[in-house]
Amino acid sequence: MDRRKILLVLAAVIAALGTMLVWLYVRGADGRAQAQYESVNVLVATQDIAPGETFKAASQAGKFEKKAIPANVVLSGAQTDLSGLDGEVALTTMYAGEQIVSAKWGGSSDVDVTSKVIAIPKGKMAVTVNLTDPQRLAGFVQPGSQVAVLVAVDDQKADTFYANTLLQKVTVLGVGDTSTVTSTKTNKSGDSTTDTVPQTLVTLAVTQHQAEQLMWGTNFGTLSLALVTGTTDLSTTPRVTEKNLAN
Repeated sequence: MDRRKILLVLAAVIAALGTMLVWLYVRGADGRAQAQYESVNVLVATQDIAPGETFKAASQAGKFEKKAIPANVVLSGAQTDLSGLDGEVALTTMYAGEQIVSAKWGGSSDVDVTSKVIAIPKGKMAVTVNLTDPQRLAGFVQPGSQVAVLVAVDDQKADTFYANTLLQKVTVLGVGDTSTVTSTKTNKSGDSTTDTVPQTLVTLAVTQHQAEQLMWGTNFGTLSLALVTGTTDLSTTPRVTEKNLAN
């Protein structure tokens, strides 16, 4: 084979190789473009989620929504529905707009208490009260819940007992561990009864004046929580006493 034929063969091989490389590049570019424009519906946070907040409570508070995300930016472990993390709690703070991924959720024992940061709403402060199981609705109150705070006061000086709504609607920031305390009550006859009562720390987001009201209620009365929703009928009512109890 003369030199001219060899050069023609080499030119043909190089041309074929170049064509193949161009085809592979175009194919890869098409794949990248397709991944860019294809979208996947994943869960994203609509509000900040605090460490220790349960997935169920966050869901009930409307903190998740499905959003179409380009396929090439979907994070590993991203959730596409509300069933994948049922029963788990947030291990770290998650912020509004963030994709919900499984790595940031786990069992309550996995939460690093040293990294807990309470997301306090602007203009509010965090105040913690110690409540028994009945006073905190036996565990139905979770971070993100909206609650009313009721107070019952035994005014011994006026020889009267009254109850009223102290705060109509505040947000629960956190629910702490449960401990057991001993409670002794004495009736008017002087008889005493001692009970062992479980108590739990509940942290609320309140204004300065509301914090002062809570401190007064904690020291001079008995506080209880009531779950409220956006449709709960809340209004200012007179305090309830023995005289108007049946009204």
